[in-house]
Amino acid sequence: MLEEISYSYESSLKEIKNIKDLFQLASAEKNEEVIAECINKIEEILKKIKKSEISCFLSGENDDLNIYLEIHAGAGGTESQDWAEMLRRMYMKWFDKKKFSYNIISEHQGEEAGIKSSTIKVDGEYAYGLMKSESGVHRLVRISPFDSGARRHTSFASVWVYPAVEDDINIKIEDKDLRVDTYRSSGAGGQHVNTTDSAVRITHLPTKIVVQCQNERSQHKNKETCFKMLRARLYEFEIQKREEEDQKELDTKTDIGWGHQIRSYVLQPYQLVKDLRSKTENTNPMSVLDGNIDQFIEEGIKNR
Repeated sequence: MLEEISYSYESSLKEIKNIKDLFQLASAEKNEEVIAECINKIEEILKKIKKSEISCFLSGENDDLNIYLEIHAGAGGTESQDWAEMLRRMYMKWFDKKKFSYNIISEHQGEEAGIKSSTIKVDGEYAYGLMKSESGVHRLVRISPFDSGARRHTSFASVWVYPAVEDDINIKIEDKDLRVDTYRSSGAGGQHVNTTDSAVRITHLPTKIVVQCQNERSQHKNKETCFKMLRARLYEFEIQKREEEDQKELDTKTDIGWGHQIRSYVLQPYQLVKDLRSKTENTNPMSVLDGNIDQFIEEGIKNR
C-alpha cells in the first residue's frame, strides 16, 4: 500500500502542475471552456487525494482482511427486526458500490417481518479496516409502518464486524470447550427445503461466543465454516482483551438499547443521521439507507 500512496502522491503533484500551467494559459486567453475543464480536473484530483488520505489510516494489523458482519435485532419484536433488515440492506448496497463480494451464511427471519439475526461473509479490499468502526448499536426513530396508530417508535439493532483471519493464525481451540448443535435449516419451503439437520451451531463455552452456519446442504461444510468463524471471533476477542485497558469500546456491547448507540437514524419528526462518536451528520437518511455511507466510514477511520 505504501508504494501505491507514494505513486498517487507523485502523480497528483504532476497533474496539479500541468493543470496550473494550463489554467494560467487559458486565463490569459480568456478561454472559459478550458478554465471549466481545469476546475473539473482539480475536483477529480481532490477526490483521488481524499482516497489516498483514507488509505494512510488503513495500516492496522488486520485492516487488509476480509470480514464477518453480524447484525442482531434488539428488543422490540417486529420493529427491531425490520430495522435489522434495513441495516443489512444498507450494508449490502454499500458492498455493491465497493464491488465487494458477500454471502449470507446464516440468517433467522422474524415472525412477521425483518430478521432476528444475520451473518454475512464479505470479501473486499481492506474490508476490515474500512468496516470495523461500524461495530456498535444503531438506533432508528420513525413512524412505525406496523403501528395502526401511526405512532413514533425507536428501534435498536447491533452490528458487529470481525476479521476473517487467515489459516496461518494460530488459535488453539479445545474440544472440551465446545458444544456443537445441529438443527434443520430454516427456509421458505418448497421442493428445495432442507429436511436434514445440516445447520450447525457451535458454542465456545469459556467465552460464550456462538457461531452458526446454515447456507450449505452439507453438515460437514457448515461445520467447517463455523470453525473458521469461531477462530476469527476468538482472534478478535483476544485483540479486544489486549486493547480494553486503552479504550472503552466494549462497553457498547452490553445492551442493544438506550445509552449504547453509536449512530442514530431519525426519519421522524425530522430527517437526520448522526454518528455520536465523530459527530458526523447527514440530513438525507434515505440516501444513507441506500448505501451511501462513505462519509461515516471515512470519519470512523479518521476518528480511530
